[in-house]
Amino acid sequence: MATYEKISYERNGDTAIIAFNDDKTLNACGVDTAIELLHAFEVAANEARCTIFTGKGRGFCSGANLGGMGSGPEIAYPGSKPDAGKALDAFYNPLVTAIREHPHPVITAVNGAAAGVGCALGLMGDLVIAGKSAYFLQAFRRIGLVPDGGSTWLLARTIGRVRAMEMALLGEKVSADQALSWGLVNRVVDDAELLPTALDFAGKLAAGPTVALALTRKIIWDASEADFGAALHNERVAQRTAGRTDDFKEGVSAFLQKRPAEFKGK
Repeated sequence: MATYEKISYERNGDTAIIAFNDDKTLNACGVDTAIELLHAFEVAANEARCTIFTGKGRGFCSGANLGGMGSGPEIAYPGSKPDAGKALDAFYNPLVTAIREHPHPVITAVNGAAAGVGCALGLMGDLVIAGKSAYFLQAFRRIGLVPDGGSTWLLARTIGRVRAMEMALLGEKVSADQALSWGLVNRVVDDAELLPTALDFAGKLAAGPTVALALTRKIIWDASEADFGAALHNERVAQRTAGRTDDFKEGVSAFLQKRPAEFKGK
């Protein structure tokens, strides 16, 4: 088992729990943290059937660590023009892509601040649960940068151009309740119930038909990017794959026998 300095990783049955664990920086996500997260998601992909992504301590993630390793612009040969996008290419974009392409459902459980790239990471979940203390903040305008971590794509497709513009241009906090009303999150719960709620959801997903759920999350992500014809094609191909699994056979048998299905993830 790998040991991490900025995050934690644990298993709860078939569920992997990955958490920011650097409370002194309010879980800022520097390059070092992004590297650890990418590895943890690789591990979870191989040994779990559902992954929860959350933050320990006072918040989920306060954004990139501008005061330490991973501020980005200095990653260049001395004398070169600064390029704040290099860290995105090398570290942050591979991380959000790994979450996007994860082989099973990802639940984000957001507590406290989800700011900057932390906002993007908090919204990357297939299911997004927020504690009442949670808020989402596009903080980039405050330091003269633009939204990253996939924020522009996620926000425009989740809440539409007008509200995405409001979050990015004004840089105001969006509370958990407001996020729920806008459709940014699936549930808002008391902070003490955040992880238990996520574990309840994860338990249902981990006990489900693994291949079918993996294909479902994939084709819904793809549908956000594709036209209608492509979505129909993706559904057809995915249905063929799902229909060849043992879980499909078990699901049909259970339905006909009027009993709960016992999916094995195969």
